[in-house]
Amino acid sequence: MTASVPPPRTHRPPRPRVVIIGAGIVGCALADELTARGLHDVTVLEQGPLFATGGSSSHAPGLVFATNPSKTMTEFAKYTVAKYSRLDLDGRWCFRAVGGLEAATTPQRWDDLKRKLGLARSWGVRAELVGPDECARMWPLLDSDRVLGGLYTPDDGLAKAVRAGEAQARAATARGAAFLDHHTVVGVERDGGRVRGVVTDRGAFPADVVVSAAGFWGPAIGRMAGVAVPLLPLAHQYAFTAPVEGVENPPEIEARRPLLRHQDRDLYFREHGDRIGIGSYAHRPMPVHLADVAEPAAEASEDMPSKLEFTPADFDPSWRDSVELLPALAGSTIEEGFNGVFSFTPDGMPLLGESRALRGFWLAEAVWVTHSAGAARAVAEWIAEGRPSTDVHECDVHRFEDAQLSPAYVADRGKQSFVEVYDVVHPAQPIEGPRPLRTSPFYQRERDLGAFFLEGGGWERPHWYTANAPLVRPEDEGAVRDPWAARYHSPLVCAEARATREGVALYDMTPLKRLEVSGPGALAFLQRMTTNQLDRKPGGVAYTLLLDPGGGVRSDLTVARLDEDFFQVAVSSSLDVEWLCAHLPADGSAVLRETTAGTCCIGVWGPLARDLVQPLSGDDLSHEGFGFFKARRVHIGHVPVLALRVSYVGELGWELYTGADMGLRLWDTLWEAGRGLGAVAAGRGAFNSLRLEKGYRLAGTDMTTEHDPYEAGLGFAVRLDKGDFIGREAVAAAAEREPRRRLSCLTLDDPERTAMGREPVLVDGAPAGYVTSAAYSTTLGRTVAYAWLPAEAGLPGTAVEVEYFGEPLAATVAAEPLFDPQMARIRR
Repeated sequence: MTASVPPPRTHRPPRPRVVIIGAGIVGCALADELTARGLHDVTVLEQGPLFATGGSSSHAPGLVFATNPSKTMTEFAKYTVAKYSRLDLDGRWCFRAVGGLEAATTPQRWDDLKRKLGLARSWGVRAELVGPDECARMWPLLDSDRVLGGLYTPDDGLAKAVRAGEAQARAATARGAAFLDHHTVVGVERDGGRVRGVVTDRGAFPADVVVSAAGFWGPAIGRMAGVAVPLLPLAHQYAFTAPVEGVENPPEIEARRPLLRHQDRDLYFREHGDRIGIGSYAHRPMPVHLADVAEPAAEASEDMPSKLEFTPADFDPSWRDSVELLPALAGSTIEEGFNGVFSFTPDGMPLLGESRALRGFWLAEAVWVTHSAGAARAVAEWIAEGRPSTDVHECDVHRFEDAQLSPAYVADRGKQSFVEVYDVVHPAQPIEGPRPLRTSPFYQRERDLGAFFLEGGGWERPHWYTANAPLVRPEDEGAVRDPWAARYHSPLVCAEARATREGVALYDMTPLKRLEVSGPGALAFLQRMTTNQLDRKPGGVAYTLLLDPGGGVRSDLTVARLDEDFFQVAVSSSLDVEWLCAHLPADGSAVLRETTAGTCCIGVWGPLARDLVQPLSGDDLSHEGFGFFKARRVHIGHVPVLALRVSYVGELGWELYTGADMGLRLWDTLWEAGRGLGAVAAGRGAFNSLRLEKGYRLAGTDMTTEHDPYEAGLGFAVRLDKGDFIGREAVAAAAEREPRRRLSCLTLDDPERTAMGREPVLVDGAPAGYVTSAAYSTTLGRTVAYAWLPAEAGLPGTAVEVEYFGEPLAATVAAEPLFDPQMARIRR
């Protein structure tokens, strides 16, 4: 399969002409952030009136809650709070830190709040758990008998989106930006794969950069540009009570009590003077078609396109739940309400970045008020400086696979994102549908072996196999005792990890993305893009990194040189494909082709791997004949394969690649030959455990663009003497200084305790870092975790604590790798 390769990036003026489509909170914040960075030729086009545009910003209830499982989203919210707290509009406030209170009415939610407290401490958000009486003190209307406790976040609060937008627009205008109302975009001009301008019903606007910040109108703007915008507009109910006894706030204050969330019933509450506002995610998903949305009014008005008619029947259950939690509401009624339109993506995250399909066309979509200033800052840094200071890979527009961009997929997943807004979602919880979407050629064989599948990138990925039940030992049953951690864990994971260490196992590695890079300029291109020395003889394999211009780690790659001008490149995600495509030489001397869909891969690993594959091949697979980090085309039975002598689990073995048409034959050949050796199929659960024992990093999880290779423990993959490469200047400077922090290996002292990732790490009792990855190690008989720590705390032997659901667990920093530090098992 040939990838859809966009035109390479071309030179852009140092001070580009920027047109922003949409003057909601995001468009205004972006104009402010861009002009503050010296880009003064900024025009903001709005189809409605300024500044109550009629979009989602105009009716947003303004709740700002910083704590989020995503570090990126938390950073966005923290910046939004900090910025809007400094703003005012003609003396009127733009943000008030009234605090936030999440109430738990079920044991499951109370446990989740303990986990959220850990997230807050990991990401530097002030938070504390409070009891029922304290919850009732903060919210006297609350029935404390129904509450088990709450999470209080004093710095959360209430944002006035329209005011904050106008205040930022004024600052941008003072620096040269222009805001034009009643300009409806009717076209996006493009030429040679680049954006050239925007056409409105009142004239054209030439541009070097166009940013769509149009909110739920984003998909329509995207169609004009030929760019897919995977976003679904959905209606969300918001209602106002009549005056409530005991609720008294001056109009200019609006609210004194914390923003209250009752997530067990998908509800939130805030004060509006003497009334209560109630938002509900409990109703059915209500997709909104743009054809049914009214045109913006000529003047700012309460009747705006994003406020649809209230449907009382959908709200009735939420009203009953509201009265149950806040009994004082029984003496009031719902006085008015509306169904407000918001944007939802397949994974609930924003859409940020430059389009691959049309260079110079950027998205800043599906951003809520909570994250508006932070997301705008990231996009402004990206445009003006070449990289955002906050890692944004979770929000990047190119994170989705092509299979995840169909309208049907976007609709199905967008509706599920709405349903899950307030759900307790396990970090390993797979999507419910559409599944199966992408399967390897071995899928039926895996099902026959009782595979338990999770999902990633649309792929069905086996995590363990019930066929291995006879291999489970008594100690495996109690390896992971904690109910939360055990939810997507099985004793079979331990059995499969041990089988890999002691015998041989087959791993389905098909979802690993594969590219072919060829042409007379292929080597020069890859040398320019990556950190390691790739100028090796054909047959050589290298582990290398992709850096951004600031020296941050975008990803890691495995590059096999198969011929002088031909390479196979294994990448982590579609973001890597976009990055490489964006930098292809304009002269066509290097060509990139994605082969993932047309090929497959089996990892054969374990001390008996050679015993399995050598009898099936006439090629010399001895260590002397086929060394570590080498690649060769061989035959396994009747199947031609590309064999790479690499291992992500720390054992002897190969990655075996072949065409999808012969994949099933390859599996069956290996499976039949492995019967006498006790070969097993093993899943991603064992794979993750084994890779942590070896200290192998996972890009996007253990390290991101916020980290340089040396502090991430990957300095061995950087060759500063090989010539220039992206990020070299920054990483050379990093090599000269002592790291301020380190990605450190931890082991939990108590073998019966566990961690999962994102927990805070305490040094001398205070939060000092956070866990990135963790898993139970069958080999060591305890949990292994990797965590970012201050450099002085990341030294082997240091005693630390991992806070898990509010409980500090003793842990010790360990020298890495924990398993086979001499690499003897891989190199035999």
